[in-house]
Amino acid sequence: MSAGWRTLLLRIGDRCPEYGGSADHKEHIETCYTVLCREYEHSKDDIFEFLLQCAEQLPHKIPFFGVLIGLINLENEGFAKGIVDTAQANLQDALHNENRDRIRILLRFLSGLMCSKVISPDSIIETYETLLSSAATILDEEAGNPSWQPRADFYVYCVLASLPWGGSELFEQVPDELERVLVGIQSYISIRRHFDDIAFSVFETDEGDSPNKKDFMEDLWERIQVLSRNGWKVKSVPKPHLSFEAQLVVGKSHRFPPVSCPPPTFTLSASEILKGQEKHEADLKYPQRLRRLHIFPTNKAENMQPVDRFVVEEYILDVLLFFNGCRKECAFYLVSLPVPFRYEYLMAETIFSQLLLLPNPPFRPIYYTLVIIDLCKALPAAFPSVVVAAVHALFDRISNMDTECRTRLILWFSHHLSNFQFIWPWQEWASVKGLPKWAPQRVFVQEVLEREVRLSYFEKIKQSIEDATELEGLLPPKAGPNFRYHTDDSKESTEGHRLSKELVGMVRGRKTTRDIISWVEEQIVPANGAKFAIDVVSQTLLDIGSKSFTHLITVLERYGQIISKLCPDEEMQLLLMDEVSAYWKNSTQMTAIAIDRMMGYRLISNLAIVKWVFSPANVDQFHVSDRPWEILRNTVSKTYNRVSDLRKEIQTLRKSIQVAKEASAKASRELEEAKSVLEIVEGQPAPSETPGRLRRLQGFADRAKEEEVATEESLEAKEALLARGLEEGKELLRLLFKSFVDVLTERLPPISANGDVPNLRAGDQDVTFAAADPEVATMEIDNENGADNDSQLNGKKTKVGYSIGELEQWCLCTLGYLKSFSRQYATEIWSHIAMLDEEVFVGNIHPLIRKAAFSGLCRPISERV
Repeated sequence: MSAGWRTLLLRIGDRCPEYGGSADHKEHIETCYTVLCREYEHSKDDIFEFLLQCAEQLPHKIPFFGVLIGLINLENEGFAKGIVDTAQANLQDALHNENRDRIRILLRFLSGLMCSKVISPDSIIETYETLLSSAATILDEEAGNPSWQPRADFYVYCVLASLPWGGSELFEQVPDELERVLVGIQSYISIRRHFDDIAFSVFETDEGDSPNKKDFMEDLWERIQVLSRNGWKVKSVPKPHLSFEAQLVVGKSHRFPPVSCPPPTFTLSASEILKGQEKHEADLKYPQRLRRLHIFPTNKAENMQPVDRFVVEEYILDVLLFFNGCRKECAFYLVSLPVPFRYEYLMAETIFSQLLLLPNPPFRPIYYTLVIIDLCKALPAAFPSVVVAAVHALFDRISNMDTECRTRLILWFSHHLSNFQFIWPWQEWASVKGLPKWAPQRVFVQEVLEREVRLSYFEKIKQSIEDATELEGLLPPKAGPNFRYHTDDSKESTEGHRLSKELVGMVRGRKTTRDIISWVEEQIVPANGAKFAIDVVSQTLLDIGSKSFTHLITVLERYGQIISKLCPDEEMQLLLMDEVSAYWKNSTQMTAIAIDRMMGYRLISNLAIVKWVFSPANVDQFHVSDRPWEILRNTVSKTYNRVSDLRKEIQTLRKSIQVAKEASAKASRELEEAKSVLEIVEGQPAPSETPGRLRRLQGFADRAKEEEVATEESLEAKEALLARGLEEGKELLRLLFKSFVDVLTERLPPISANGDVPNLRAGDQDVTFAAADPEVATMEIDNENGADNDSQLNGKKTKVGYSIGELEQWCLCTLGYLKSFSRQYATEIWSHIAMLDEEVFVGNIHPLIRKAAFSGLCRPISERV
């Protein structure tokens, strides 16, 4: 690569972030254009690919690259025509491969090229109408499939999202055609079904149908309408082409070739379940890109027009998308967007909206954590205070937050503080210590402190809250084992102490697993019973492996067979988990790790873990600790990760089989060809190939065949494991939801006489719970964060031993986790939906349970149940 080309990369790659800021973009474009012209003859193909790549991966700078291509078009129309044709091919490919981000970005790129006179406006309109026509066809009951409305919405969204970049030019050059497109969009909006994201709202109070509540499509359409009435003036979209208008106007506008959309997916079934499954699949392929949290009050947010807010959100989301994995570069580009106003509050709100996006954030939560950290360092005078304000705003609404989002916020916040020396004004939250132990704000602070201890150590975290000593009571116990058979002169030596000491000696003496199993079966079980044996063996082995995670793994690998022999069924495995919980009662983290590792070594079944989590002792912790939920999440995730890994391995093996068959066929063909080649020796045909070469070819053919057979056998084995895994998943799913149903049915408030489902949210005076005193039919409820009202009734206990406010929070938390598991494992749920509908969600099961389970999957199903 020439030195000039390196200069081009330096100028476009390094100086490009200055574009749209304080730098003179006209001078910058002229400089880049000069370098391009100088290097054109030597690096034409490189320039061609580089410009396309920049346009797709730096989409917030599309106007800049559009002008560069427009200037090149003045000198070399063939080059610009090649750009247009390649963009059309890329768009066509993206439509058929359902590459959402590329479709959206390429439509914006077309707008940038049109502004620079590279593409004719008529062909842009034609592309828009193709997408609108496909969207309308999808919603047609006869010609399309309304279950795939998410795809139709996405097509219309892409058209609307590109208008801020090219609407003004379309209005000036083809106003009638633009009006026709807008009328088509209005027609589509009027026939589409309103999207009510019941299960995907971060805050529970946002749920429910509301005539004034706009979904994401209606909101964007309203913003574009406001933009149209304001003459298509957008402050957040730079117009560098205006500085070169006198030059660009003489360039040739190329026609953008037409594209075609894939035909709608048809369904012949009238089953609501199958339609719901199709809708779920469509939602997975075309998810909503952003759900705004609106964290900050209007007086704190930056003063910008509705469409400018949308454009800046698009900029931020694009940078997060294309710089995933490059945290430093991501933060660099985020703080240098080409907009003429400050946007720190909007940037924080958008990032938090993605971090808390349901059902899953686009990227791993750690990515957003690192980006926020780098933004605090890049903007030390502005962004840290914005993050603090965001945390306080979210903390104030924590009681209304979805349970899964609470967990994400806890994990993010504790990790964020660990990168800033755990400094936080804890005294502002010291009052939560006075709230009931089940109050959401108190639980949030408690869980954050627990996670901080995991990331650091107890004394460090205790020191970090020295200005709020009241919170010391929320710190977790100082981590350490609770060994039942610890030898101490002050304690009486029991039979358990003697046996535990003897077991330690056997382990240190390198006795084999077989010898230890024989010792257990002969010395412990006959005299003391299997339960006592589990007690002594599990406590002792856990103590041997307590020094570190590596020690634990080593113990389980070497002596796992002993535990497996003692715990052959679920009943004994439940006892084993009780022992693990007792030994690590001071460490939530080690309890979760030990149970997770035991499941990994198949010492404990996933069904046993679910039963243990829903045991009475753990059920009482559902609303005051994340301990049981962490174990349950790990269990369900590991079960489905096994299935997912097996599916990937099977897919790879199938490809390998095809390669192996081709190699085997080729080797056999070469061998047969060699054998068939003859020569005449003394008038008789004889093999012309040497015996050595024939033996080599025979060896190649035999090995290729063996490899083919081995791969097929491996595939059969993996498919058998997959079938077993799917059956395990089915049973896990059934038990999981049945367990939720059982514990909730006992505690949920009754349905009113007219069939109305009660609202559990605090402050709803219509909610009634079954009380211990039959004369007390209704009770006032504690406020949403647990502060008691001046009522004599708040201390009353219900039939299951909870106070009214505590039972309310227990129900909300448990229903929230039911909804969370429904969202996370929706695909697996759909594969067994009929079974669940028949065996679990029938009869007189409480409607709140069914709504929580199905609201995130399919609206028709949610309405039906």
